Amino acid sequence: MKIVVDAMGGDHAPDVVIEGAIAAVKEYGVEVVLVGDQARIDALLAKSGFRSEKLTVCPSTEVIEMHDPAATSVRRKRNSSIVVGLKLVRDGKADAFVSAGNTGAAVCAGTLTLGLLPGVERPGIATVMPSLKGIFLIMDVGANIDPKPLHLMQYGIMAELYGREILGMKNPSVGLLNVGEEESKGTEFLKDSFELLSKTHLNYIGNVEGKHLFSGECDIVICDGFVGNVTLKVSESLGEAMQKFLKKHILSNPLGIIGALLLTSSFRKFKKDIDYSEYGGAPLLGVNGVVIIGHGRSNAKAIKNAIRVAKAEVEHGFTEKLVAAIESENVVLSHTEAPDVGQAADQGGARS
Repeated sequence: MKIVVDAMGGDHAPDVVIEGAIAAVKEYGVEVVLVGDQARIDALLAKSGFRSEKLTVCPSTEVIEMHDPAATSVRRKRNSSIVVGLKLVRDGKADAFVSAGNTGAAVCAGTLTLGLLPGVERPGIATVMPSLKGIFLIMDVGANIDPKPLHLMQYGIMAELYGREILGMKNPSVGLLNVGEEESKGTEFLKDSFELLSKTHLNYIGNVEGKHLFSGECDIVICDGFVGNVTLKVSESLGEAMQKFLKKHILSNPLGIIGALLLTSSFRKFKKDIDYSEYGGAPLLGVNGVVIIGHGRSNAKAIKNAIRVAKAEVEHGFTEKLVAAIESENVVLSHTEAPDVGQAADQGGARS
């Protein structure tokens, strides 16, 4: 198995990307191709002292920065690490692509370079989040901020399959994020989405509210990319704030400090539960290939785990199974409009 990693993607690239890639080669035995500035990558590899035939470099001369506009940059910077890396997957020279760089560019380049799976109108980003009962999957978190009801129905199909095949969920429940549980709640867009999701084979439980997200009552949460992105970032911010609040109040008196020492193991587990790096990257579902998008702040552990997630998708033949799952809903899909790839590409990137 060969996995391409965007060595120049992320706030702390290429240092942590290379560190994470080395860890993945050691732990998972996969072959990793680092795409980016050859001189910088070679220097860091030499500094690490790690040598292996399973870790190679593919040079690229351009970088799409976090602030660059997605669609424009992909078209102008054809020798960027993102575009070059995805072309390796498209040409059959690699099995998957991982990047913690500009999310919009990864969505755009993934859509234009790999194309969409048959029957899929728009790709979406799914991400794992912690809940009181383990984890849940939310989709979309930024690829498509202005979707149609059909897109949300397809997100439900793709996310449900990902939950079963990759996350090991048995008959996962699927819910639509809304302002109320009743079928009559929400905008016309959400009401139409509700109706379409109700027609699928999914274990659809209807509308779920924000208060249900972390309770574990729903395994798969479906929403548009705007709402999903806000939900994701608010959740991350809250998790970080909770840690700081706890530390502030615990250290405010001697008894708190003593209690904290006794609860060190519990605090360590709590921190692990809400640490995004533990879950790796977020899959871009709907494109014709395995694409994993990491957090811009990814550290070495996050990069390593993103490669693990890519490895799991390839091993499960997930893309092929996704095609079959979409085709199984042909009764609904037969009434859809033709896909608009260009618009999907331009809309991607709310998370970058």
